[in-house]
Amino acid sequence: MSNNQALLDEAKNANPERAEEIYKQILVSSASTSERDQGLRDQENAMIKLAELYRDQKNAQGLAEVITLSRSFMSSTAKAKTAKLIRTLLNYFNDIPNSRQIQIDVLLDNIDWSNREKRIFLKHSLEIRLVSLQLEASQFKAALTRIDTLLTELKKLDDKMILTEVHLLESRVYRGIGNLAKAKAALTSARTAANSIYCPPHLQAALDLQSGILHAEDKDYTTAYSYFYETFENMSSQDDPNALNALKYMLLCKVMLNLPEDVTALLSIKLAVKYAQLREIECMRAIALAHQHRNLAEFEKVLRDYKDELSSDPTIRSHLAALYDTLLEQNLLRIIEPYSVVEVDYVAKQVGQGRQDVEAKLSQMILDKVFYGVLDQGRGRLLVFDEPEVDDTYGAAIDTLEQVGKVVESLYAKTVKIA
Repeated sequence: MSNNQALLDEAKNANPERAEEIYKQILVSSASTSERDQGLRDQENAMIKLAELYRDQKNAQGLAEVITLSRSFMSSTAKAKTAKLIRTLLNYFNDIPNSRQIQIDVLLDNIDWSNREKRIFLKHSLEIRLVSLQLEASQFKAALTRIDTLLTELKKLDDKMILTEVHLLESRVYRGIGNLAKAKAALTSARTAANSIYCPPHLQAALDLQSGILHAEDKDYTTAYSYFYETFENMSSQDDPNALNALKYMLLCKVMLNLPEDVTALLSIKLAVKYAQLREIECMRAIALAHQHRNLAEFEKVLRDYKDELSSDPTIRSHLAALYDTLLEQNLLRIIEPYSVVEVDYVAKQVGQGRQDVEAKLSQMILDKVFYGVLDQGRGRLLVFDEPEVDDTYGAAIDTLEQVGKVVESLYAKTVKIA
């Protein structure tokens, strides 16, 4: 048994401080030429064990140092093995909270190293990971700059798989900044690239999910629901944790389509049963119930009780804001319907909102011609009018005059011929 192997065995039963010391000792050790292969394997094991130790200790800075230390080891191994090892080490960051900025710094550092070492494919995979993190951090400008560079390089290599992933990320970034036209164009490019290769199920599911999100942004909730359903089926079959998001979006579509009663039925299907009791799904069920009751106070209570679950997802957050607006509008119409004159304070009290908010909403509804009325702000009253009947007299008179004009022109033309 080699000395390094003995140290690795000792580290298994040692306390964390001693284990860390042992792993670092193995990493800096050098093996003889005859034992070089075994030495490299021991160093790889020590590196992974040290990274796992830092992961368990939630030590993001320590993990970053391990990745930097691994470069001397990676310089003497095959490129394919290097890419797999660095991906493994980077994945350990996922279990460390608040480590996003350290990850970004580590990735930028390793992208520069990959570029210097001419490890192009490793550089591309690291850049894709960096763009994903920049998207999560809402660093849209930096992400788009990186994507433009990536696309230029990838089109020369004609790597359709990575090209599909990058176009998909581009679509997500454009959607994040609110440019839906470019988001759709990028998604079309991603699908075009995907159609010319075998598209793995997880990538196909990601494309369908993005398609559903963009259709939902266009208020086409029926088409969006079908895409989300395809995504949910695909991800559930692979036990992908992102299947939960697809299910939430399916429930959201049902609520936005004014079919909140379908939510319970949807959660009883075989694939959805295992998610039904999760808090993320409970909040969507509560939203559907509040919408079904047309109860604004109940809706607001759900938004407060499930604040973390509902506000963390930008898709859910934006559509619930629109739903809240619609619900407020429906409540206001129900309250003012019996009246021709009503005090704004009374309306505000009935819907449980501030007077200024209610005045602003009523003004918007009048301008949008949701109902006809005037706000008398001096007296604090709303005057509600009946919908005016359309008078066709003016239009009919214009048509008659046009016909008379044609007759006069015709008579004039005949007169000219006779003369």
